[in-house]
Amino acid sequence: MLDLKYVREYPELVRAGAEAKGIAVDIEEIIALDEKRRHLIQDVEALKAKRNTASAQVGRIKNEGGDASSLIAEMESVKNQIQSIDTTLREFELQLESHLLSIPNIPHPSVPKGRTPDDNQEISRWGELPEVDFPLKPHWELTEKFGIIDFERGAKVTGAGFPFYVGKGAMLERALINFFLDQSAQRGYTEIAPPVVVNEASARGTGQLPDKEDLMYVIERDGMYMIPTAEVPVSNFLRDETLHEKDLPRKYAAYSLCFRREAGSYGKEVRGLNRLHQFDKVELVKFVKPEASYNELESLREDAENLLRLLALPYRVLLMCTGDMGFTQSKKYDLEVWAPGQKRWLEVSSCSNFEAFQARRMNLRYRPANAGKPEFVHTLNGSGLALPRVVAALIEHYQTPEGKIIIPKVLHPYTKYEVIG
Repeated sequence: MLDLKYVREYPELVRAGAEAKGIAVDIEEIIALDEKRRHLIQDVEALKAKRNTASAQVGRIKNEGGDASSLIAEMESVKNQIQSIDTTLREFELQLESHLLSIPNIPHPSVPKGRTPDDNQEISRWGELPEVDFPLKPHWELTEKFGIIDFERGAKVTGAGFPFYVGKGAMLERALINFFLDQSAQRGYTEIAPPVVVNEASARGTGQLPDKEDLMYVIERDGMYMIPTAEVPVSNFLRDETLHEKDLPRKYAAYSLCFRREAGSYGKEVRGLNRLHQFDKVELVKFVKPEASYNELESLREDAENLLRLLALPYRVLLMCTGDMGFTQSKKYDLEVWAPGQKRWLEVSSCSNFEAFQARRMNLRYRPANAGKPEFVHTLNGSGLALPRVVAALIEHYQTPEGKIIIPKVLHPYTKYEVIG
């Protein structure tokens, strides 16, 4: 959420930032509501001052044995006016909050302007795309051949997008999770195991509500939400707290199951592991001082890239344009790995800086070392990494002419096997 004072003082910047993301916001209505709210606050404060003065007068009159009935009647009238204005004020504040929650974060000046994925900027690549003299198969053919992922039985038990991992497939999934967590620990992240269900306040705090509620699985009876990513519970871990400057930055790594209702498109876009409703992911979350957040974004991206380099998977880095960035981010990078069996790039990580947007919603601040006024922290997160497409790319990249799958050496201590097939 943006600061109301900032919206009031820089309405055109806020409007332009929202339009760059393809979102229309009613700035005039927000400013009008704010003006009415401030006038009501002035009115109620004046009435409260009048009530306090009258109360003192009543005390003096009674002490002197006089009749204060007319003044008491006037105070009763003032009391009713205060209650009426307080009720109206609460209504205005709720309307104002609803409007503020509908304003997206403002893109950082370094973010390219654009509307579609075609406007994203590729800023770097790593690794060579494989050149082989045999036909490469997509991962869904190889997983079916070796019986390591069962999509059909997953659809029978639950529905499409909920596969079973079997045998060496399950071991590979577990190996990658442990490998990612161990690597994050080596880079200074504290491991945290979060719940996979959150309440409405948590979903609102990170911006899933009111922007992405249609993409989430809802437990209506209890007012809970299945998490789309560990970003939601981990970012809310410190909600409503005031940290000390000496405690920043804080860095957490969390493995969790993730649940998303999104159906996506058709064909290869969603086939196999490309798009699931339930999947595994390791998430990296940072809480940092505002002046450090963009340097922290670059180091966060490097942490995620390092995992792909260790797995020797070719990838590219995209700087997302304004229209393809999302509601809550001020700047976002996507890491896409090459899947040679499909001959396409697959997103495996998004690394984002939210500045104070989430912290303001979560009321998460820090107190400067000079004992100054508490400030909102900046929050960042990135996938480190999302497993389904990493597994897809790994299987396709490491297939052999004989139809086997070689396991990268860095995973051997975790898988306890070196080849599938």
